[in-house]
Amino acid sequence: MKKCSKSAHDSLTQLNITPLLDLAFVLLVIFIITTIPPVHNLDLELPTAVKHLKDAPRKANYIEVQADGAMYLNQKEIANVSDMLQTLIGLRTKDPDLNIIIRGDSHTKYQQIRAVLDVCQQANVPKVDLATEALNAK
Repeated sequence: MKKCSKSAHDSLTQLNITPLLDLAFVLLVIFIITTIPPVHNLDLELPTAVKHLKDAPRKANYIEVQADGAMYLNQKEIANVSDMLQTLIGLRTKDPDLNIIIRGDSHTKYQQIRAVLDVCQQANVPKVDLATEALNAK
């Protein structure tokens, strides 16, 4: 049996750490360059922030249309659509972001609801919603 030479065993047992040292030095240099030293040599009086309170949510205005054709704006009876138009224009001038929710009785004819929608469009009301109720799951 042939024995291996001693030089072959020596090269296998030694670990070359030169690439590891190179990597460690590169990481050290990157760490030194990327850390920013704190600047404490300037005396600055920084401004303080003021807490801004949120605006209160806008009040929704309700138009109710009953089955007999009676119309109410915020629980005040409106005689006809021309009075409602004038009232809505007045409300819109006070609040340009006017929000109207139309509530109609389930037995109200669609023609009456459509008339109210037309009045809201003529008054340039930006937000008009139709109120509905969820069906009861049985």
